[in-house]
Amino acid sequence: MLASCAEKTYAATTISDIVSRASISRTTFYKHFRDKRACFDASFEFCLEQLRGIAAVSVSGADSPTEAVRKVSAALLEALTARPEIAQLLAAEAIAVDPTAPARYRALLVPALEGLWRGRPSPAGTSPALAFGRAQLLVLSLIAAGRPDRLPELHPEVVYLALAPFAGHREAVQQSRLAAEDIRPDSAVRG
Repeated sequence: MLASCAEKTYAATTISDIVSRASISRTTFYKHFRDKRACFDASFEFCLEQLRGIAAVSVSGADSPTEAVRKVSAALLEALTARPEIAQLLAAEAIAVDPTAPARYRALLVPALEGLWRGRPSPAGTSPALAFGRAQLLVLSLIAAGRPDRLPELHPEVVYLALAPFAGHREAVQQSRLAAEDIRPDSAVRG
């Protein structure tokens, strides 16, 4: 499903495409999935689990919340760059298939960010959901342009957007500058 969606889009993908790529029979496909959408949903969950795992191993308990955000965002952007089919499925296809996908992302990410600050109040006038939407739009624009290789260049903006609702503008700017220093000239982010 990942490969076919990346090549053809979900709408153009057929069950024949999926079984051919997986080297399985239609019978085997239908033993696991009731239809193409069920296979897509399983692929979506697989992609989210992959990113959860990457996020989990990219930080340590000794990291401050701002360091954790910087490290996780760098690791996720690198992962999406390395696996553009995951970026395509999560950033474009999922939204086309299920318009509630952004709400699912927010439900995953915003509580994780809030947990880093353990109940400290957010600065007035900031919205984690709005910040998340802006970050998602940045990622989607590069995916839609066929440039997932440039995703690490978004690191400073993503850090700013992730931190501003929780740490405030000044701290978000400072961490964004540190994130910008992590970008190598070849547009790959250092670990």
